[in-house]
Amino acid sequence: MTAAPDPTPAPDGPAPDDGPVRVLLVDDQALLRAGIATILGAQPGIVVAGEAGTGREALAAARELDPDVICMDVQMPDMDGLEATRRLVADPAVRAAVLMLTTFNREDYLLAALRAGASGFLLKNSRPEHLVDAIRAVAAGEALLAPEVTRAVIERAVAAEQAAAPPPPDDGGRAAEAVSVLTDRELEVLRLVARGLSNDEIAAELVLGRATVKTHVSNVLLKLGLRDRVQAVVFAYTHGVV
Repeated sequence: MTAAPDPTPAPDGPAPDDGPVRVLLVDDQALLRAGIATILGAQPGIVVAGEAGTGREALAAARELDPDVICMDVQMPDMDGLEATRRLVADPAVRAAVLMLTTFNREDYLLAALRAGASGFLLKNSRPEHLVDAIRAVAAGEALLAPEVTRAVIERAVAAEQAAAPPPPDDGGRAAEAVSVLTDRELEVLRLVARGLSNDEIAAELVLGRATVKTHVSNVLLKLGLRDRVQAVVFAYTHGVV
């Protein structure tokens, strides 16, 4: 585990009110970490707070360095990224959002990462600007999937999981009960979130103000006990909302 000093944030870069976006890089390939660090180091408002080579090192580094975003590899020795993400998300001392990075365009990894609590999923062969945008989005409390990940991919991933472990006979009733706490408008917003629409796009679709949409999304997450939009997408597909 290595830590990097914080440079003075550039004045024009998007960053939290209290300073730049602090990123922890977690990958067992040192050269890859160095490459990503170089890309991020050239961006205003983003600093690499430190690096870790295993999931277990990531747990310690996240507590010590207090990053805003953790870029997490999936397959690593000692502890893989999925297990590390589960532990980090469950740790009240860690406030960072996790962005999963992988070379494997596999649907099972996607759903496992989202269920583990990741706020985003990006392929390592994505363009550098996509990585930068993803880090900024996740740091701002948004959630995202790789551009290559479509609605059909999520549907297939959920269907495969349900086929492997079918829900109990009364699951449909529990799903209906869970969704019943939402108003008609909130349910409509949830469906649009599950389709991947942003707040601005939802506002245009429903002819609502952006602030109103943001309130509806917050209410959906609160009522369903979900952490972010990514969890809302998984919930919508697993409960037959879309």
